[in-house]
Amino acid sequence: MTQTVTLSFFRFSGLPARAWALMMMGGARLPLAQTPDIGFWKLCGSGTGEGFTPVPNTAVYAILATWPDAETARKRSSEGVFASYIHRATENWTVFLQTQTARGEWSGQTPFQPGPTGAGPLAALTRATIKPRILARFWGRVPNISAMIGKDPNVAFKIGIGEVPMLHQITFSIWPSEKAMASFARTGPHADAIRAVRDEGWFREELYARFAVHSDRGTWNGISPLKKLEAA
Repeated sequence: MTQTVTLSFFRFSGLPARAWALMMMGGARLPLAQTPDIGFWKLCGSGTGEGFTPVPNTAVYAILATWPDAETARKRSSEGVFASYIHRATENWTVFLQTQTARGEWSGQTPFQPGPTGAGPLAALTRATIKPRILARFWGRVPNISAMIGKDPNVAFKIGIGEVPMLHQITFSIWPSEKAMASFARTGPHADAIRAVRDEGWFREELYARFAVHSDRGTWNGISPLKKLEAA
């Protein structure tokens, strides 16, 4: 069996639905922990815009989870507490991923199990716990990186999410190929930020993972983001 990772996004409209989603950042923890077959999981909020800001977006939330295989992932991510989110959200989208490479830790764990590698669309996830003394410098660089990735014609989907505002940050993006992903990562503001991370020790804990994009379910902004990969 090949471990499957799901990243599910939910958009909420109206004050009651948004208040429910905010409450579930605490209230969903026990139901998620009791979900059959689930492994590692995290509840996340998002930032405004495309998520790459320190200002919370009360409309968009995400759940990351690992499962023993794709069939289990598809079944379990649409029932139980996930079904409650789907029912209340105005839009939801889940992408199914299989880990190709991963290094680092997340909350002291190594959640992703690398499997077979191959050609095709890829997703990149970075997760970091930012040292408090670095916060101003980190968030000072983010607008330039966000603008750069937003203009890149190759990126099919991108978002910034996090467990704790300002301090625990996750970036997630989907690309048509390894070449397109590497081209973005090695140039401009993003490359400058990577050098600063290494030279100045910005993060207390960090994880970098790359995934093969297996499939998806639902829509985001009215379409499947994977349709952009087909067009490319």
